[in-house]
Amino acid sequence: MRYLFLGAGAVGGTIGGRLHQSGHDVVLVARGPHLTALRKDGLRLTTPDGTHHLPVPAIGGPDEIDLMPDDVLVLAVKTQHSTELLDQWAPRPVAGGGTAGERLPLVCAQNGVENERIALRRFARVYGMCVWLPSTHLEPGRVSAAGSPRSGMLHLGRYPQGTDGLADRIAADLTASFFDAPVTDRVMEWKYAKLLGNLGNALEAVAGPIDGELREQVWQRVQAEGRAVLAAAGITHPSSDEQRATRANRVTLVPLNGEQRGGGSSWQSLMRGTGDIEADWLNGEIVLLGRLHNIPTPVNAALQQLAGAFAREGRPAGSLPDADLAALLL
Repeated sequence: MRYLFLGAGAVGGTIGGRLHQSGHDVVLVARGPHLTALRKDGLRLTTPDGTHHLPVPAIGGPDEIDLMPDDVLVLAVKTQHSTELLDQWAPRPVAGGGTAGERLPLVCAQNGVENERIALRRFARVYGMCVWLPSTHLEPGRVSAAGSPRSGMLHLGRYPQGTDGLADRIAADLTASFFDAPVTDRVMEWKYAKLLGNLGNALEAVAGPIDGELREQVWQRVQAEGRAVLAAAGITHPSSDEQRATRANRVTLVPLNGEQRGGGSSWQSLMRGTGDIEADWLNGEIVLLGRLHNIPTPVNAALQQLAGAFAREGRPAGSLPDADLAALLL
C-alpha cells in the first residue's frame, strides 16, 4: 500500500514520517513554505530517539500524482480545511477506472467528530482514527513527537461502525512503525472521549497552560458541559478509567533535545499565525449538541468565540487577561 497524507503537519508529518522510516511508501501533501521546505530538505522529524532527516516525497495537490488502486488517503488537517481537500481529491481518477471517492479508502486522522460525516458524502470507504499523539509543528519542514516508548496511540475502525481487513492491515503497518493501533468497532466512541479532552485546546490557546486555580475552574466547567451534552444526546464513550488503562504508560511525554512543546494543536495554530482555529469543531460541537438538546453550554460557547477572535485578529497565544477569563465563570 501507498499512504498519501493530506496534511503533513504535526499529526500527518509524524505518522507519515514514522511509516516512511519503517520502509512504507509514503507521500506527504502540503502547501506554502512547509511544502517548499519538504521538497528542498525533506522532513525533519524529532523524536525521543533523535532527529531524523527523511527524504519523504512531497506534493502540493492531486494534479501532481497518479492515483493507484492500493493507495490509502489519510486526511490529517484540521476540520476547517477538510471540505476543500476532500473536494479536490474525491473526483480524481484512479488507475483502472473510477474515482478516488468511489474506490479509495480515506482515514480521518483528526480531532473532532464531524470529519467522517463530511468525508462520507464524498468517499464510499471512510475510516475514523482517534489520534492520541503529542506532536508539534511550528516551523516549515519540521515536526516533533515527544511520546515514548510509542509515538502515539491510534484507535482505528470503519465509519460509521465496524472493522475490516484493511483496518487490520493499516494497524499492522502502524504497529510496526512506533505506534499502538488498536482496531475497534467503536472508533467514534473513542473520538467522543478524545473530544472531551480537546475542549481544553481553546482554553490553552487563549489563556495559556491549564494550571492554577482559575484555569482549573474554567477547565472543570468546560468538561462538565461536555459530559452533560453527551449524556443528553445518548452518546457513549470510554470512561477515564478505561482510557487510562488502555494507554497505561505506552505514550509518555519526554523532553526532546532542542525542541520545546509549548501547547496543543490550537495553541500551535495561533503561534503559526494561520488565521483560523479548530474551536468551531471542538467546543463548537458541544455548543451544537447543547442547542439540540436544550443544555446550556456558556463556557464552551465563550471559548469558541474567543478562540476564533484570537485567530482572526492575530492576538498572541495565551494573552487573555485573567479578569476576562474569570468573567467566563459568572
